[in-house]
Amino acid sequence: MSEPTFAMMTCAFGAEQAVKQAMAEDGWRLAFSRPGFVTAKHDEQTALPHGIFVRTASYSLGHLRNSDGGQQIAGLAELLASATAAKQPFDQLHVWPRDRAPIGRFGFEPGIDEVSRAVADEIQKALGKTHLRCGSANQIAQADQRVLDIVLVDPSDWFIGWHTAKTWPTRWPGGVQPMDPAEEPVSRAYYKAAEAITWSGFDLQRGDIAVEIGSSPGGACGRLLELGMRVIGIDPAEMDPRIAEHPQFTHLRARAGDLPRKTYTGAKWLLVDSNVKPAKTLTTVANIVTHQYSTFGGLLITMKLGDYDAAKQIPAWTREIEKWRPKKMEVRQLARNRCEVCFAVTM
Repeated sequence: MSEPTFAMMTCAFGAEQAVKQAMAEDGWRLAFSRPGFVTAKHDEQTALPHGIFVRTASYSLGHLRNSDGGQQIAGLAELLASATAAKQPFDQLHVWPRDRAPIGRFGFEPGIDEVSRAVADEIQKALGKTHLRCGSANQIAQADQRVLDIVLVDPSDWFIGWHTAKTWPTRWPGGVQPMDPAEEPVSRAYYKAAEAITWSGFDLQRGDIAVEIGSSPGGACGRLLELGMRVIGIDPAEMDPRIAEHPQFTHLRARAGDLPRKTYTGAKWLLVDSNVKPAKTLTTVANIVTHQYSTFGGLLITMKLGDYDAAKQIPAWTREIEKWRPKKMEVRQLARNRCEVCFAVTM
């Protein structure tokens, strides 16, 4: 009989049940969970759990709890010295906290905070020469690098694991894309768009025409313009002046469904992030992209869940999109998504 596999996962605060349901279908059994964090056991050696709501997944090495930081790091050194997976130094060190609140509540955003940054620096100093190949913590991993993961369930409660970086989210510390814009973005939609574009793998090029439905006040448009694209924003509401006055931007103050199909002539990319029900979103997009003169190559569609019980509707939404005959489709709750998911659809 093969050895069991122990895994730890992070997700958005509130998405734990959706994670548990998906992993149970693959034979995983719940071991421990807190909001934003889940651990599980599989009776056989197997690949890490995956799913729409799994932000990060790691092979678990152990758990340390001590309010004394020095003793906590000493315990980590002992754990790594005895772990088979740690016989060779890790290429990267990622340290981050679980989500402490739903995204957007009280201004909360996921990712590295001051506590996890300080903890990571101390671990790097103490263990860098023996267990780490990197010069500093929380860097973007390269493909195929081995990453030591430490999740701060609480500041003095650490869960330790590791994974091999493959896709973009597995390369980012805590599955959150590091970004440092030169200027303050118009809205947080900037970060959502940036993450969606990178995760999707879409090859957006300077000069391409991109359309965003639900563009106000212009966060996502700001990212598209930053990439050198020609952008059409569709929204009855006003745009931020920084976007509205950009020479590469055109604002159509209307609802997408009311516009003639020729509006989209020559456009290659479509982003949709409207505060409407998913069924209406799908109807609007279907009428646009199934038109005989559609030139869209890629779609990034944000679907609002409202609450996580609505996740059971995702298979039905997927079937509707399949009627458009896409070449490829992926679904993920992005790290920057609130209670919503993103469909990346290649046409």
